[in-house]
Amino acid sequence: MGDTPDGTTPVHEPSLDEQIAVYQREFQDLDPQVEKVVSALSRLNRRMNVAYGRQTAALGISNAEWEVLKALVISGAPYRMGPSELAKQLGLTPAAMTHRIDRMTAEGLVTRERDESNRVRVIVELTDEGRSKWLDAMRAATVFEEDLLQDLSTAERGVLGDMLTRLLDRVEDLQSPS
Repeated sequence: MGDTPDGTTPVHEPSLDEQIAVYQREFQDLDPQVEKVVSALSRLNRRMNVAYGRQTAALGISNAEWEVLKALVISGAPYRMGPSELAKQLGLTPAAMTHRIDRMTAEGLVTRERDESNRVRVIVELTDEGRSKWLDAMRAATVFEEDLLQDLSTAERGVLGDMLTRLLDRVEDLQSPS
């Protein structure tokens, strides 16, 4: 009777307009235009994370593992980084990064070896299997993203991309250590 597969009753999430109306009722100083933008971005981000999570799960990797694969690919060939560099880039503690690398090494996605030029340093390197999983995830993401943006013209996509980049730059400036 409308229950989800796990037996729970789905919770109705209010529309953005309903949510903003409640916020305005409870907090009169709210700017509804600002709230609509940030609420839409937040909700879109959650929904996209769920979609990407389903895609990576279908490939046998987690979103967390995808982030490591992505960081290694972005680093450029030969797709190698130190665990501390990875942890810093992904905002993880060294212990959390070690755990993630352990799991990914066991799955054949990365290797971890001592740096020959500095035996104290460890190097994490993308394997062929890891690169293959990254490519498969990129293919699936491309289809999802094209579908997501299908109602926007090329010009609208460009404008939206520029506006979102400005917002991202602002947030990053505000959060950067002074």
